Amino acid sequence: MTDPRTTPLRIDPLAPAPQHGRWRTEAMRSHATARLLFFTRGQGRITVAGLTSGYGPNNLVFVPAHTMYGYEAGPTVQGHMIAIPEAMAGDWPEEHVHLRLRDVHAQKDIAARVEQLERELTSDRTGHSRAAHHYLGILAIAFERHVETRAPEAGDDRADTAPARLVAAYTDLVERDFRSGKGVAGFARDLGVTATHLTRCCNRTCGRSALAILNDRILYEARTLLRDSSTPIKDIASGLGFGSAAYFARSFHARTGATPTDFRRLGPLRPH
Repeated sequence: MTDPRTTPLRIDPLAPAPQHGRWRTEAMRSHATARLLFFTRGQGRITVAGLTSGYGPNNLVFVPAHTMYGYEAGPTVQGHMIAIPEAMAGDWPEEHVHLRLRDVHAQKDIAARVEQLERELTSDRTGHSRAAHHYLGILAIAFERHVETRAPEAGDDRADTAPARLVAAYTDLVERDFRSGKGVAGFARDLGVTATHLTRCCNRTCGRSALAILNDRILYEARTLLRDSSTPIKDIASGLGFGSAAYFARSFHARTGATPTDFRRLGPLRPH
């Protein structure tokens, strides 16, 4: 497993996923280091920590490390995803932030800074990596300034509601313990609520049940391990809390239409 302290600074395109690969963007997942998503074209919905919001052009979404998220990537969506090294995490917020740039000058400012960063990352000139890290630091300052100066109504008040706080806590627990085999009832008990109430809140904040969120996270991990590692399928099954490889195979096939073996044959992914 990659040490998050050595995770490189990287910028990848936010391109539409093929219909058969929508899970690559929409399924709940997280990363060991933070991500900044910059949508430049298109629109859709993004779910971060169990709260779903719409996004459009000139939207930036900061996702902290180990925070579950997924987003729709329709045919017109374009943009960039920046992987932020752990060593630079202190330059960014502790909580997730959705910033909608409505001012033309702000839009041009962020676009120019992302372009500078991308130019250095794809360059072979002396010191390009060092320059890219400096540009990322400047981008962090620009992001902070735009957050501070945005209109008060630009925030999402839903994030401060009791259902949103409960679901955010639930997604944190799922991210920590989804490999344990624990069910929704166990997570609800840890949170001091009933499974029915937890599911009601999940449906309200993101349109998914608590079980769907849990299964989505497990399935994403299973797919990633099958495609990007040589870990034996029986070890993947046990590592994700399944009682047997056979049960894992049946569950995986029921949700994807493919056996774990067939899915693995499709080859490796390039993870975000």
